Amino acid sequence: VQLVESGGGLVQAGGSLRLSCAASGFTADDSAIGWFRLAPGKEREGIACINYNDGSTYYAPSVKGRFTISSDKAKTRVDLQMNSLKPEDTAVYQCVADFYCAQWGLVGDFGSWGQGTQVTVSS
Repeated sequence: VQLVESGGGLVQAGGSLRLSCAASGFTADDSAIGWFRLAPGKEREGIACINYNDGSTYYAPSVKGRFTISSDKAKTRVDLQMNSLKPEDTAVYQCVADFYCAQWGLVGDFGSWGQGTQVTVSS
């Protein structure tokens, strides 16, 4: 699986950004896709994921109600709409595949990662 992110950039607090991840190489066994982020001095955080089979989603408490994940059924793209951005959302955002999207979070070996896209939120 190959993943390529786009859409990062600089935005003021309260603003919005939409990240996209172009995916290729998915098979019928690939059931989910999602997003992690890595902020300076913090641990990598799994923030959102979506299951292809039923469209169910997971959001980390830190982004729930502000971020929305969506994907196409062809498994070629996943988007992350980010609203009401805060300075603490500043991070490198990475698309991830080859895992299980559970009700409690992203679980698995995470075999495929994108290169990441930088999101910077100014105060």
